[in-house]
Amino acid sequence: MELTRNLKIDSVARLSPTPPRQVDAALSIAATVEQMRQEKVGCLLVVRDTRLVGIFTERDLLTRVLAVNKSLDGPVHEVMTPGPVTVEMKDSIRTAVKRMQGGSYRHLPVVDDQNHPVGILSAKRVVHYLVEHFPETIYNQPPDPKQVPDTAEGA
Repeated sequence: MELTRNLKIDSVARLSPTPPRQVDAALSIAATVEQMRQEKVGCLLVVRDTRLVGIFTERDLLTRVLAVNKSLDGPVHEVMTPGPVTVEMKDSIRTAVKRMQGGSYRHLPVVDDQNHPVGILSAKRVVHYLVEHFPETIYNQPPDPKQVPDTAEGA
């Protein structure tokens, strides 16, 4: 099948990862959350001396800060996910999908060979790539106004 072949051949660069949005590891949790709010993003890469040291996500905020009543004054490096799973631009899309699936990640940092952030790959970009391979199936579904989900969507 063409998709299977393309997943192995096409690189992460083909997905045009978004530019890296990052904060310094010493920045306060409050300032990090404010930056997430201003930039309307669900995660920020955490760097020290321009090298990736972690990722701070909405999940980290909920489980490591709010759920345990941690002060927002502390540095973000205390509550980030350290040493996140990453990909490089030259890695195959298949590799990225496997890494996302293996850790149930919605975002993967994209780094260069010296661990400097160069982008963020989102699950949304992967889905758009997959849609390109099945346009007739995706775009030609007639709407069914009587169709209602059995269960509520979302978390």
